[in-house]
This record gives sequence, C-alpha cells and structure tokens, in this order.
Amino acid sequence: MSIESVKNYMKKFGKENDIIEYETSSATVELAAKTVGVIPAKIAKTLSFKGKNNDEAIIIVTSGDTKIDNKKFRHEFSCKAKMLSSEEAKEFTGHEIGGICPFAIENENVKVYLDESLKRFDKVYPAAGSSNSAIKLDNDELEKLSSNFIKWVDICKGWNE
Repeated sequence: MSIESVKNYMKKFGKENDIIEYETSSATVELAAKTVGVIPAKIAKTLSFKGKNNDEAIIIVTSGDTKIDNKKFRHEFSCKAKMLSSEEAKEFTGHEIGGICPFAIENENVKVYLDESLKRFDKVYPAAGSSNSAIKLDNDELEKLSSNFIKWVDICKGWNE
C-alpha cells in the first residue's frame, strides 16, 4: 500500500506521525481543502507528466489554485506538457491517482520539481500516498522530504496575475 511506503519513508525524518489519515476523501484539491479545512490554494497538488524520454517522468508539486502554463513548461523541460495516464503514474511513482505525492518515489527516472506558487504560504498540505491522507509541511520541509528533488520552478499560471 502506498501510504505505508510514505510512512516508512517519513520515518527517516521523524515525520511518520505527522501524516494525517482522514475518514473522507482528499483525492482532489476541492475535497482535500474541505477535508483539511483550508483554502484550495494551500493544497499542494502533485501533477505527473511524461518526460523527454519514455523512461522519464516529471513531477510538479504546485499550489491548488494554479494551472500549468504550457509555454513555461515547454521552455523549462524542452518537451510538451503531457500528463501520465493513471497506469503510468502508478508505475513511475508507486502511488495511485488521488494519492500521488513527491514522497517515497524509488524510481530515479522520476524528477520532482516544486512550483514557486507554493511559496505564498507558510504551510501547505500535500497528499501522503493515499486518497485520504495529507501532511502539513512548510516549504523547506517539502523540499527536504521530496524524493528526487531537482529545483524550484515557475511554470504555473492563475495565481499571481
């Protein structure tokens, strides 16, 4: 089970008890915001894209109120923004849709990027490997705990206009 892999991963950082499991679904930004009790923008949604090569994936963690700017994506990654299918996402990340997160990703061909839109908030709430879990983190913690973290990027629109 994916949440178990995230809990085991978080043990290395002493954060396994910070994972919150909910009775209700947090699989979408709207559901997560309602379940967690915060505005949707504070939900750190994790989006999974195909990389330049078929054996690569790009994970973008962004604020819940944003959309990917295709032009910025293409400029940053030198490829078109094409989402992974649910099967591909599970294969690359080890997590099911609704619980995809930047934690406990063992595949070295999956690169994790954090979007600047998250920096507006002191705390954000990414999923923790299941469709009814989350963890409250500040941006430094999110960066430190993200598997295969590469860098912060600015590839979203809709939040700073």
